[in-house]
Amino acid sequence: MKSVMIVDDETAMREILKIMLKDYKVVEASNGREAVEKYEKEKPDIVLMDIMMPVMGGIDAIREIKKINPKAKIIAITAYAGSKGEKAMEAGVDRILKKPFTRKEVIRAIEELTRSG
Repeated sequence: MKSVMIVDDETAMREILKIMLKDYKVVEASNGREAVEKYEKEKPDIVLMDIMMPVMGGIDAIREIKKINPKAKIIAITAYAGSKGEKAMEAGVDRILKKPFTRKEVIRAIEELTRSG
């Protein structure tokens, strides 16, 4: 079973994503710092990373995870497009999903990334 780490400071968003990802093993983190720590322990196949979070934001967490594993598959999830998306791409995300998104969009992005290596 593929594993997905959901990183979002909003409990409701993590719950929605857990329901969408019922066919995956799910690991949760509520901020970037927690995400980096859990990534190192759990080594999930995919990371769904919110960009705007307290403690450590998504961009910094993406950079830290890429230091641990340069081949980490990360999908940024954000309500903000534009410069935040550009910064996420520079930090190394593989995809950006703009909120609100559908279950189909999330699953398609995960499947495409896990197929590609």
